[in-house]
Formats: sequence, structure tokens, C-alpha cells
Amino acid sequence: MLDIQNLTKSYGQFLAVNNLNLHIDKGEIFGFVGPNGAGKTTTMKIVCGLLAASGGSVMVDGVDALNNPDEIKRKVGYVPDFFGVYDNLKVMEYMEFFGSMYGMKKADVDSISEGLLELVNLSDKKDVFVDTLSRGMKQRLCVARALIHNPELLVLDEPNSGLDPRARFEMKEVLKNLGSMGKTIIISSHILPELSEMCTSIGIMERGQLVTSGHVDDVMNSGNGGMKLHIRLADYGSGEDDVSDGKTYDREELQRTLSEQPNVRKVQCTEDEVLVSFGGDETAAAALLKSLILKGYAVSGFYKEKEDLETLFLELTGNHGGDNE
Repeated sequence: MLDIQNLTKSYGQFLAVNNLNLHIDKGEIFGFVGPNGAGKTTTMKIVCGLLAASGGSVMVDGVDALNNPDEIKRKVGYVPDFFGVYDNLKVMEYMEFFGSMYGMKKADVDSISEGLLELVNLSDKKDVFVDTLSRGMKQRLCVARALIHNPELLVLDEPNSGLDPRARFEMKEVLKNLGSMGKTIIISSHILPELSEMCTSIGIMERGQLVTSGHVDDVMNSGNGGMKLHIRLADYGSGEDDVSDGKTYDREELQRTLSEQPNVRKVQCTEDEVLVSFGGDETAAAALLKSLILKGYAVSGFYKEKEDLETLFLELTGNHGGDNE
């Protein structure tokens, strides 16, 4: 769906985007993460045909975005971080106004708008003046407006900025619904836990460059510590020599056994469980569990610690950042 090759954007001596390479498949919900000044907004505006690039190539659904700005605007729907509303326009009139900008007939706009307003849970507000809506409702209306021409790609820049928890939840549900419909979505946000829950893939950007990108699980396991596994054994913690399913073992033996397994980076024994820093994927973790069982250990608990995108973000970007994007 989206293929970016060696994209650059400079403002005089300042390089906002530095040889960026990124590929997003059709149907992905891609989370764009990065400190202020990383280049996220600049990249998204170039993809949407709103900003000229200094070099490189951007292809959206097979169309050259850099050389076909008018065509690309029909392929893309854009929700900026700050957007204006129009006084004295009702919600349905607002949708009709933007539909007319794409040359759509009023009857078609009205029919499509009915479905879109239902999608964003604003059906009961179609005759309400836009400027009387809450901020969360305005954000959802902006999403509906961006979908009026049925774009292939939806780009949202900080859509949850300034929203209360309820409004953020409603926006998240809207985006999940769009993802289930097969829409390709790029979303930037500083609310990192929500991105990890909602997105199928993420990319972390810093100082104009992509630090890492890929499917959420792969990126989460790319940190120095890798996957964190918690292992509990029956009767573990009763003493230095524990008995489990007729097998006598001590913690040193268990730690040595685990350390010898593939992809195990670090083993730490606590009072009631064993913590393993693991560099493999889900299949490799299952193989580790099987190996323990075959060696006679009675495993009563085996689970992966919930990944923390904020921790990974700080680990990869440090405290760098700026004011311009």
C-alpha cells in the first residue's frame, strides 16, 4: 500500500527527514512513534501530498505521491492534529461541503454520510451545529469527513490529543472498526499504550530516521532485554532443594538448565518464580516450555510479560527530541 524509499526533507541546513525507508502493507494499522521533532508530521504531510519532498520516492497504492499530488489526495484521507470547523454549519452540511470538494453529488454524499456518521457514533448529531460539539465528537467527525471519498489510506496525526479518557476510548473503537473493514491506517500518537493495543505494526522515528519498524510483537522484542518470560514451578521456593514431580533440583541447576537453552539471554530466580530475558519469538518460547517439561520440571505457570511500548521507546530514543516536526 505504502512504499517510501530514501525520503528526505530539508529546511535549509536542517534535515527533517533523513533517507527514510518504510513499507506498510494493505490493511495494516501502523503506529508512528517518535519524540517531538522526529519528523513524523513532516513524513505524513508528504505522503498526503501536502508538502513537497527534497528527495526520494513515495508510492501510495501504486501512485507516485511526489509527482501526482491531485491524484494522491483522492487516495488518502488526512486527519490533522489541529483542524478548523465552520460556524453556522450543521454536521450533515459539513459532510456535504467536503463531499462537494471531491466533485461528489449531493445524493451520494448524503447516503455515504449516513453510514459514516453511524460508524463514528454521530448519527444523532447530524442536525446539530458543528461548533457546539465536544472536542471528542469533532475529532470523530473529522475522521468521517476524511473518509467521505472512500480513500485507500487514512492518515491521522495525533487524533487523541487533548481528549478525555472516554473520548479516547471512543476514537480507539472507531479506528479498530476501520481496521476490521480492511482500511490501511497510519496513526501517530504520544499515548503509547493505546498504540500497542490498537496497531498491527509500529515504527519508531528519531531525528528524521526510522530507528525500528515492523509488526508489534517483533518490534517489542527488539529491545536489549527481548521478551520477558515468567516461569513458575510446582513447590518452587520451599528451599534450595525443591522437589517437583519426583525430581530433586536446586535453583542453581535450574538457572544453569535455562541458561543453556537457545535464545535465553538472562535468568533471574526470585522467591516464587524465574524471570527469563528471551530473544526468540512465540514459537521459540513454546519450544523452551516443552524442553523444561521433557527435563522433568513441573511447570505450573508460563507467561509472557505484557510489553511496554513506553519503555522500549525511551530505550531506543533516549531523551532526544526537538520542537519542530
